Amino acid sequence: MKLDMGRVLPIFALVFVDVLGLTIILPLLHLYAATYGASPVEIGMVAAAFPLAQLIGVPVMGALSDRYGRKPLLLISQISTCLGFILLGVANSLWLIVLSRLIDGLFGANIATAQAALSDVTSEENRAQGLGLTGAAFGLGFIFGPVISIFALEFSDNNLASPAFIAAAYSFISILLTLFVFKETLPANQRQAQARTHAISPRVILGMLRRPQINILLLLMFAQQFIFYGFESLLGLFILSRLGLLGQGSAVIFVIVGVILVTVQARYIGPWSRKYGEPRLVSAALALLSAGLILMALTPEQPHPFYVRQIAAHRLLEQDTASSTEAIIGAISVPLPDDAHRGLGGVLWALVAIVPISIGAGLIRPGLNSLMTKRVSTREYGRILGASSALVSAANAAAPLVGGLLFQRYGSTLPFLAGGLLMSLVLIVSLLTLHPAQQPLPSE
Repeated sequence: MKLDMGRVLPIFALVFVDVLGLTIILPLLHLYAATYGASPVEIGMVAAAFPLAQLIGVPVMGALSDRYGRKPLLLISQISTCLGFILLGVANSLWLIVLSRLIDGLFGANIATAQAALSDVTSEENRAQGLGLTGAAFGLGFIFGPVISIFALEFSDNNLASPAFIAAAYSFISILLTLFVFKETLPANQRQAQARTHAISPRVILGMLRRPQINILLLLMFAQQFIFYGFESLLGLFILSRLGLLGQGSAVIFVIVGVILVTVQARYIGPWSRKYGEPRLVSAALALLSAGLILMALTPEQPHPFYVRQIAAHRLLEQDTASSTEAIIGAISVPLPDDAHRGLGGVLWALVAIVPISIGAGLIRPGLNSLMTKRVSTREYGRILGASSALVSAANAAAPLVGGLLFQRYGSTLPFLAGGLLMSLVLIVSLLTLHPAQQPLPSE
């Protein structure tokens, strides 16, 4: 069955605009924190604030959307996201930066609510493709958001408040799209049933984890996300310490990630899932993630050809404002690389490593979520996707703190190398558990 594009495209547009706002600031998040001398662990704390708040907020917002409909909850979450970006732009301390991320995470369940709306308008046959389109919206956001960051920094003399306010503007556009374009996907006569069957709580999640058909999928989701988000939250610091790339350089890396995500999720995930099946797709994604993380960990310390450490250090001393990128780098407790061995080798190595990571990231979550929905009854789609989202938020909250601690104590190589090796173990588990013939047993 083909997707009903008339109903799917407005959801796609909403997700794209929301992600666009997020990806404008995501490549720079470590710099916002480092403005106030944050260590790698404190930078990890900033990265963890949003998913930690989502761990609390998403289940509540999801349950409310099941009871009152998707549209009103989308509006509430998008307004809070807009306010969070504005607070980030005006923040003058580390705790205000953390607060801005907490506000966005606690009430900003816009992506999760949009995915619930997508589940409302797709069938079991095309759900993986529909979720892949949501992922493609993420990918497009990763392309255009970092590009906007680059131009915002260039035309604002590297002032980090500018990208935050632009992100708030795009968030405001998403509010307008919800008000005037989005049509409610959950009819009023279905809401009470949805509210009873889709409610998410720790008890519900534990119940899901006791069910043999889906517990391994939930554990795989948590494990791969813990490893991947640790990489994602530390990538900016890593390429700073290895390649000497500042905010604009981080944004370029995110653009490349976005191009690959869009290509995989918009063009290939549907045909691949039908041809090879989700179990093989998941295992292939884990293999790619493992290989890419190990490759990234081995990136040589070779700054780009235009990097001059002495000039950079001199410019740091000349900065009068703590909001500029150059001044921020001086506050990071990570040493800048030596410029004695400049060249393209380090940059090219990192670009090669990012390819399998991006392909794997584009496949893994849609594949796992699609498998989950096929192993429960239709009445439990909301609960299983909510449980999956809650475990993703838990992984996202823990990973930056653990990764930041490893980065601070043992250097930049260990977090990525350990992540790649752990992902290999997750791959082995998937091969042992997903591939033996198992017939779904929907729970009534």
